[in-house]
Amino acid sequence: MSTLPTEFERTDIGEIQIAPEVIEVIAGLATLEVKGVAGMSGGFAGGFAELLGRKNLSKGVKVEVGQREAAVDVSVIIEYGYRLPQVATEIQQNVKRSIENMTGLNVNEVNVHIHDVQFKSTEKVEEIDLNSQRVK
Repeated sequence: MSTLPTEFERTDIGEIQIAPEVIEVIAGLATLEVKGVAGMSGGFAGGFAELLGRKNLSKGVKVEVGQREAAVDVSVIIEYGYRLPQVATEIQQNVKRSIENMTGLNVNEVNVHIHDVQFKSTEKVEEIDLNSQRVK
């Protein structure tokens, strides 16, 4: 898939092209809006950019863009205690709605990859670790 302008992106005075990186940022922000999402799961490069002080708004997002459609993959970390299928469905709906409303592209699919579950605080993690070490 490419980023060639579509017919409705041609105007009397020129063409309008939307870069795939813009769609990645929209998808990333739409994902983070969903209750239960602790964060995005990116690779080494995304974590390295954040260490350098740059916030990577497209971290954990992969997009394929055609002339009139887009396919999105998001990799997320979910907060402990939320129903994973429900959060994933809400991510799919919010990403699809956001991209379609902002760009006019038709989103064919939104694939959600859950890479981890995060506890809300380190105190709870330590408490669970202590409980698992007790001998009865």
